[in-house]
Amino acid sequence: MSKQGSVKKSIVTRVRLAFLGVLLFSCAVVWKIQRIQYQEGERWRALEQERRIVYQPVFATRGNIFSDNESIMATSLPFYRVAWDPSVVSDELFNRKADSLALLLSRFFGDRSKDEYLRKLKNAHNPKARVRYVRLNSRQINFQEKKLLATWPIFRAGKNRGGVIFEKVDKRFRPFGGLAQRTIGFINEEKHGAGLEYTFNKQLAGKDGEALFERLPGGLKPVYDAAEVKPLDGYDIKTTIDINLQDVAENALLRSLMDNNAQYGTVILMEVKTGEIKAVANLGKVADGVYREDYNYAIADQGRTEPGSTFKLASMMALFEDNPELDLNDSVNTGRTGSMKIAGAVKTDSHPYGKISVQQVFEKSSNIGVAKLVNDHFSPEPNKYTDYLKKFGLHQPLGFQMSGEARPYIKDPKDRSWSRTSLSTMSIGYELKLAPLQTLAFYNAVANNGVKVQPIIVREIKQADQVLERFETKVLNPKICSESTLAKVKAMMEGVVENGTARGIRTLDYKIAGKTGTAWKFKNGRYTKTYSTSFCGYFPADKPKYSCIVVVDSPKNGRIYGADVAAPVFREVADKAMARDQASQRPLLARAPLRKAMVPAAHAGMQEDLQLVCSRLGVSNHAEGSSADEWVRADTQQGIKALQWQPMPVRRGRVPNVAGLTRRDALFMLENRGLRVRTVGTGRVTRQSLPAGAPAQRGATIILELKDPTLVAKAALPVLPYAPPRPTVAPEPTVIPEPVSASGQPIARPEGQGTLYPGLKPARSR
Repeated sequence: MSKQGSVKKSIVTRVRLAFLGVLLFSCAVVWKIQRIQYQEGERWRALEQERRIVYQPVFATRGNIFSDNESIMATSLPFYRVAWDPSVVSDELFNRKADSLALLLSRFFGDRSKDEYLRKLKNAHNPKARVRYVRLNSRQINFQEKKLLATWPIFRAGKNRGGVIFEKVDKRFRPFGGLAQRTIGFINEEKHGAGLEYTFNKQLAGKDGEALFERLPGGLKPVYDAAEVKPLDGYDIKTTIDINLQDVAENALLRSLMDNNAQYGTVILMEVKTGEIKAVANLGKVADGVYREDYNYAIADQGRTEPGSTFKLASMMALFEDNPELDLNDSVNTGRTGSMKIAGAVKTDSHPYGKISVQQVFEKSSNIGVAKLVNDHFSPEPNKYTDYLKKFGLHQPLGFQMSGEARPYIKDPKDRSWSRTSLSTMSIGYELKLAPLQTLAFYNAVANNGVKVQPIIVREIKQADQVLERFETKVLNPKICSESTLAKVKAMMEGVVENGTARGIRTLDYKIAGKTGTAWKFKNGRYTKTYSTSFCGYFPADKPKYSCIVVVDSPKNGRIYGADVAAPVFREVADKAMARDQASQRPLLARAPLRKAMVPAAHAGMQEDLQLVCSRLGVSNHAEGSSADEWVRADTQQGIKALQWQPMPVRRGRVPNVAGLTRRDALFMLENRGLRVRTVGTGRVTRQSLPAGAPAQRGATIILELKDPTLVAKAALPVLPYAPPRPTVAPEPTVIPEPVSASGQPIARPEGQGTLYPGLKPARSR
């Protein structure tokens, strides 16, 4: 055979082998397809179904945060994303109404033209596309807008025939804007946060439910199934914060910070007997002339500083406890130059005072006088001095309800950093650190006749009107010092305002007791000429009701002393608190008793509608284990301040109980069951001709008797003698202020809203 023939035969053999391989591979593919299709088909279809249908959490509605008078400080409002299931919409309905729906979507959202929306609707409704879920727009709409969209063409047919899906998203809303923003706090998706929202997250969050969702291109579509586990709403927490005093404290602090171009400041106002915090303001500079609640300086680490002269109260108390013979009239020689070397360190006063009394040492805030007294008495045994500080509880945290409390630092003679100068330096408020709340708790103990109580900011945890947990006042130390020592330190603190460094805030209306503080700031290993100013005290001094601390850090406009920067803020807060208390105690003459409804006249209806109204009016309301789309009835008792929603059982094919419903809701419920409805009167349904639970025969007529509760009440009043009518002025409509989100952005609402929900409290203006 020739060489050329051999090559040709080799090529033909290879082609045949390749063809045979392709044929065998094709046969294997066909065999595998047949096996998967017919033998393993059920298993793979079940696996696909299992992976396509998944359980996802249904988040519970977060609980409310209330002030001491049950004004809502934080609540959750419902918002929605609009999605669509085109597979349930008939071709006839779609062809008639798609053009109108596209036009309305374009006008409402404004991000696309009508043609673009129409193209999107047609592409989704195409049978070949087999689309079962499409999100029409990512913008979140509010409840009023949701009700508007539900009336649009195609959508009005409901989720089963119109395919509309409203995905609920709860958003946190603060009716008072930025008031007490850092105290209310926040919590993010990673469960990190601050303030009450973070500390009490377990109680506020509630218990999430579970529901089936179908994985589809574009997102997860809910599958309404009986296996759904409904969420349990979170509990409410009632704080001790007084909204009016909080507003006073924030405004007074803000003015001082701006006037002095300071870095940050804090104000804490507390009730002496109970330890309840009535106001806590924290403002920090975020830009030139702009201050926000950016950090909790009242309790956290950044607010923990060397207190300076406000700590002299603890030093003098230790002196009086260890040396009862020391009298306020005893003299102390502070020198003629205003400077003196004590235990190896030079101590200075703002003015040379010479020989002055112990009372004047405190009134004038003499560093030399306090350091000399403490060093002369305790230098042989400095641990006795620190033991007294520990007895006062200054070395331990208060165990405050909010997380993030700073740990105080009190130097001990056993520490390696202790030196010969430490005793005299600590006596005037250096080489130690306290948070403002810890200093205030100590001063509050003096005002409370030596009883040191734990500050509290949350009074109750509630579900509707039921109190689940109540936090009582806790005593940390029943007696921090003797009665004789208390009498001396009280006299000294009153003298500071009457004759000493804080005489600028003296008032003839009531007495103030307290102590100014001015401390150098320690930076980069040395003390600098920047200051932390403070004033801590209580009022009225003869019968203390409130204690208060004010801290203003790093003032820059020439005023550097606590008496000039912090004390005026204290005085303004004290004036407003005293004026309000006196006004509330003043007898009210010639005032007829008023009958004030504790809750709105909400009887029955859709839960979502009723919850929105109650949230806007500041009324606590709860529903245990019921969906927002269910019909509910109010379960309330006379005199309580909350509503509990109870589900209204609605059986298919049976006449529902529509007592208490409005005419519109009753018509909706009855006509959907094929009944013809006739109504008599106005108001809410009080009687129905067909009993609840009877078979609902399509086409049957039911007569509803309606009455207005207010007219019934008026009819029951006694008949009075006739008097000529006097001209009256029509009342102004109640206008709802524009709601704002947590970030301060306005929340959109539908055109025309503005006179709904009379009685809504207006947002606070700054």
